[in-house]
Amino acid sequence: MAKVFRPSNRESSILSRIESSKEHARRTAINMVREDPVRFANPIAMKLVEEHLVETTNKNTLEEQIAKCLETLTHADEFDVDYQIAPFRNLVQQPNVVSLYVTAFVIEKLIDHKCVVDIYGSDADIYLCIHKQVAKLLP
Repeated sequence: MAKVFRPSNRESSILSRIESSKEHARRTAINMVREDPVRFANPIAMKLVEEHLVETTNKNTLEEQIAKCLETLTHADEFDVDYQIAPFRNLVQQPNVVSLYVTAFVIEKLIDHKCVVDIYGSDADIYLCIHKQVAKLLP
């Protein structure tokens, strides 16, 4: 007969602390973006163009689109955010919600924008480029 596994109080409290710390990091990142989305949009757009991951006819429009994406992130409920980032959740081990959300936006929606000629690189390349810029601005 199989043994029934029942986690102890200590294991449960450790798991609870891990989950709550992840949730706290997620809320903190979104709140930092909420303060000034343009501060995040400018370096992200510039780096995507510099690293030739996004080819565009107008860098300012690209920056505006990323700023709108970040503004949408700050007002979206948890389900909408999870739905948007679901296909990309397994790109890296410990993903940042802001970086994943912008990556999903670039790959799925920005490619259809009239100012974007083409998007190059793998999903991971785009995520890493975006995450480097986001990580510089988050504590």
